[in-house]
Amino acid sequence: MDYKVRQARTGDVRAIRRLVDANVASGRLLDKATVTLYEDIQEFVVADRVGDGQVIGCGALHVMWEDLAEIRTLAVDETCQGEGIGNVIVEALLARARELAVGRVFVLTFAVKFFGRLGFEEISGEAAAPEVYAELLRSYDEGVAEFLDLDRVKPNTLGNTRMLLRF
Repeated sequence: MDYKVRQARTGDVRAIRRLVDANVASGRLLDKATVTLYEDIQEFVVADRVGDGQVIGCGALHVMWEDLAEIRTLAVDETCQGEGIGNVIVEALLARARELAVGRVFVLTFAVKFFGRLGFEEISGEAAAPEVYAELLRSYDEGVAEFLDLDRVKPNTLGNTRMLLRF
């Protein structure tokens, strides 16, 4: 299948919503309000199928700190999985992280083997220096809370894994 990865646009939010909804029931993705998808659209890239332009995958890069970002909301249409689309999306997001001079990229995932092949390693315990940790606690973002492994979110009770890639 031919596809291209590009920066997402507001017109893509309905397709991103569809991809998110297809992964919420299984627990692979946390649900996000549609308004949040619009607010964060500049963080997203999408994969378009060549020919019909249908969005068949998405992912976002969320900067958390000077040297830290998170890949989130990575999803590929069920009918297109196994074709390398997720890999290309992650590579595009990692390229963006390098452009921003982010030295570490975090992911909270069930797809440990997938991210492991891309160089991510499992982490546990404190993932930030104490002074950075204190600042990150001020964030209202649930992804930051997941990174910090705060009790109030506890997504790891689902069995997902915290992973980190260092450049």
